[in-house]
Amino acid sequence: MRDNKPAPLGNGICVRLLQRGDAALLSEAYIRNREHLAPWEPTRDEEFFTPSHQLNVIHSKLAQHAVRQEIPWVLLNGERIIGAITLTGIVRGPFLSANLGYWVDRDFSGQGIGSAAVTFAVDHARTDLGLHRVQAATLVHNGASRTVLRRAGFQEIGMAPQYLKIAGTWADHLLHQLILH
Repeated sequence: MRDNKPAPLGNGICVRLLQRGDAALLSEAYIRNREHLAPWEPTRDEEFFTPSHQLNVIHSKLAQHAVRQEIPWVLLNGERIIGAITLTGIVRGPFLSANLGYWVDRDFSGQGIGSAAVTFAVDHARTDLGLHRVQAATLVHNGASRTVLRRAGFQEIGMAPQYLKIAGTWADHLLHQLILH
């Protein structure tokens, strides 16, 4: 992935690092998935869905990537962005850990793409980053994401009350971890 060529995940889906030129495609993906993602994400204002806002997000993510604190990937079906997976909060030293987040386009949900993307990110965390642990959080009622994480070997490690403000409400989340070594 160092040369940023798309890596195949299977069934014609690829993953590659986010690029500055992805703003319009990412904006389209979020517009297309607005209702699908709304129950699982913070409340978004209209500006969030614009290419100019997505360009700002991309610049921020790439700045974090440049200092090795985040790895933002997009999931592609041809040239179309159909999701994202990100390792954030990458910490070195004795912790050697990162947080995992992802989403998949409504038209591609339930096809194993989330599982393939999580496996890809975990393999990258283990092999290329040498991390010891990856953590993920899910809403308690998000059975699909809990299943994806369980298939990848994550274990539930506890409840975080009022962890994130999702869809306008402070929501409890289940915390999951995968020890890589």
